Amino acid sequence: QVQLVESGGGLVQPGGSLRLSCAVSGFNLDYYAIGWFRQAPGKEREGVSCFSSSDGMDYYADSVKGRFTISRDNAKNTVYLQMNSLKPEDTAVYYCARDKYRYCLGYQLRPDYWGQGTQVTVSS
Repeated sequence: QVQLVESGGGLVQPGGSLRLSCAVSGFNLDYYAIGWFRQAPGKEREGVSCFSSSDGMDYYADSVKGRFTISRDNAKNTVYLQMNSLKPEDTAVYYCARDKYRYCLGYQLRPDYWGQGTQVTVSS
């Protein structure tokens, strides 16, 4: 049974940092690309980052490039999203998702499974 469980969201001031975690089970991280997307109220789902298991490359949306970093710890079956220099426009529910393939097509995911999401609110 494939499961992805996000944690680490919260309220942070502009310029602050958060690290999101995604604990996965039911599949091997070596066989799938994995990443994050987000959805703000009243907006469409937006891809954030993708980590390709086929070549170890990572990809980011222009809006987060240079501020967010995706990583994974296979021993812990966990994927992380380090978010620095947060802005109010980063406010959204963040979802961890498994891609259907081992490789990314840029930062956009082709998700077949995702978690329940974790709320990130950036506000003073």
